[in-house]
Amino acid sequence: MSKMKVRSGVLTGNELQEVFAYCKETKCALPAVNVIGSSTINAAMYAAKQANSPIIIQFSNGGAVFNAGKYLDNTNQRAAVAGAVAGAHHIRMLSKLYEVPVILHTDHCARKLLPWVDGMLEAGEEYFKSTGEPLYSSHMLDLSEEDLEANIKTCAEYLERMAKINMTLEIELGVTGGEEDGVDNSHIDSSRLYTQPEEVLQAYDALNPLGKFTVAAAFGNTHGVYKPGNVMLRPEILKHSQAMIRQERGRSEEKPLDLVFHGGSGSEQAKITEAIEYGVIKMNIDTDTQWAFTRPVREYMDANHDYLMAQIGNPEGEDKPNKKYIDPRAWMVAGEKGYAERLVQAFRDLNAFDQFDLG
Repeated sequence: MSKMKVRSGVLTGNELQEVFAYCKETKCALPAVNVIGSSTINAAMYAAKQANSPIIIQFSNGGAVFNAGKYLDNTNQRAAVAGAVAGAHHIRMLSKLYEVPVILHTDHCARKLLPWVDGMLEAGEEYFKSTGEPLYSSHMLDLSEEDLEANIKTCAEYLERMAKINMTLEIELGVTGGEEDGVDNSHIDSSRLYTQPEEVLQAYDALNPLGKFTVAAAFGNTHGVYKPGNVMLRPEILKHSQAMIRQERGRSEEKPLDLVFHGGSGSEQAKITEAIEYGVIKMNIDTDTQWAFTRPVREYMDANHDYLMAQIGNPEGEDKPNKKYIDPRAWMVAGEKGYAERLVQAFRDLNAFDQFDLG
């Protein structure tokens, strides 16, 4: 099979759906990396260029606030909206210079954070009026802690709105365990970490007539990295969900659903590969890339300790300047390189490395 040719820039609408379909056909998935500002955004695009692949770049609510500035007032989510919108424009401008395709996404949004999505959708609708495409490719609603009916009802309401501007919705069924970005699900009963195929069918019936959506179905996923054996992944849940949709609704495709793997950091390669076999087209990665950024920064600080104690004076002489060592760009670029290297590994783990033609 020839490689799929994909243009640079942000992908939305039909272009996005074609990439997902190709991923399922090729049995690969794209890394979805959480970013917090220009350093991580640029490193992510640099990694995608090296991997010769599209990449999913996403903001969590906290990441969007951080991009806007932690000192801004976030009343009614205004800082989070501003940070996400500013980040989107940054990515739209620079992705063409990096010559990479980007799927622009936002991560977990619980009900209390819905004003954040509302604000981003308002910006997206205005952008659509002038350009014919949405600002973001997709948004995620995570109402998985609520009862299934309330979760699906709200997702349907948002999908109807989003479909009008060719956006895709990501939903979560079942709960991703662990803690990330201030959301702590470590107390959740283990039974809720495993979505039932019947729940996926119910969501499919409600959403499929309305627009395009992806499903983050829980199969034991947990945010963060844990010792081997502490997290029990059961990707066969995804297989059974695909089969139920196919059989109960007469779908001819082997994998009618586009599935999402949350909590990808630290996961076993065999489980990643198995999940992709069952239709996973996106895997979230955050904890691993956080460490990949921080570790080389720590190493830089350790290696240059004696040059970082003052602006003047170091082992070469008490009057020697330390400007080139204390310049934040020196250690930030070390973090960016580590971050990009970990993402290139993720492309390989997901079988996405060099699977595309970035024309």
